[in-house]
Amino acid sequence: MFKSGFIAIAGRPNVGKSTLLNAILGEKIAITSSKPQTTRNRITGILNADDGQFIFLDTPGIHRAKTPLNRYMVKAATSTFSEVDLILFLIEADRGHDSDDGLIIESLREAGVPVFLVINKIDLVAKPTLLPLIDRFRGLYEFREIVPVSAARGDGVDRLLELIREALPEGPKFFPDDMFTDNSERFIAAEIVREKILLLTRKEIPFATAVTVDSFKEDEEKNLIRIAATITVEKDSQKGILIGKGGKMLKEIGTQARLEMEKFFAAKIFLELFVRVRKDWTKDAKWLKEFGYGD
Repeated sequence: MFKSGFIAIAGRPNVGKSTLLNAILGEKIAITSSKPQTTRNRITGILNADDGQFIFLDTPGIHRAKTPLNRYMVKAATSTFSEVDLILFLIEADRGHDSDDGLIIESLREAGVPVFLVINKIDLVAKPTLLPLIDRFRGLYEFREIVPVSAARGDGVDRLLELIREALPEGPKFFPDDMFTDNSERFIAAEIVREKILLLTRKEIPFATAVTVDSFKEDEEKNLIRIAATITVEKDSQKGILIGKGGKMLKEIGTQARLEMEKFFAAKIFLELFVRVRKDWTKDAKWLKEFGYGD
């Protein structure tokens, strides 16, 4: 019996949703960082098996949003719930219950689809501490399954996939066998640049940053891709930090992004990065829409 379906990965910011998606697929398609709110859009990953096709949606972290950008991110996550066959609600073993979990559970009640509680980062805690955590969440919601995993190490991921297959309906193949994401190459290139900004900069810089790919040109004969991208920030001071003394920071961001793109695209990459200022763009509906974060 061939099974297929759509699965949302949901949870608070920084619980390891993108790491879990990458572990499931065996491919890095979602950027990861120790900073919260790394994922801003729904990112689709496709797992193809002989007996099924599972389409995963990695959603932005759900939290009590205050800014227009954060409200967009939360809406992008919760709107997914009504479009899927199964939801994986991810929590952290080492942090336990959080007030934002109540917000997520309210949204799960409205979804009307099966939900797995996935307890991530089990490698960071002693096993006996999991039992009280499981009991607490059992009292909050009737989960179809409760599955402990370590997304970073891959522990429990195979068992999770077995349970997902059991829970999904019989269905068709939605995508070709050789496809593991429906995100465009431009989107992936922009996300790789944004990941390097997250990793290399500090404080407010990553959260005031949007990356757009202005051109993406392939030269198949030379196995070369020429990419030009613009990094937008809110303030002149942020632009100065991103460029760095003598252009050192921007060069390092570009080097790390280029190396990651060469692995992903299996081609030589020529990458140009530019930085511009759009004052308070994270609060401006026009610019939010321009950068793909508006309705």
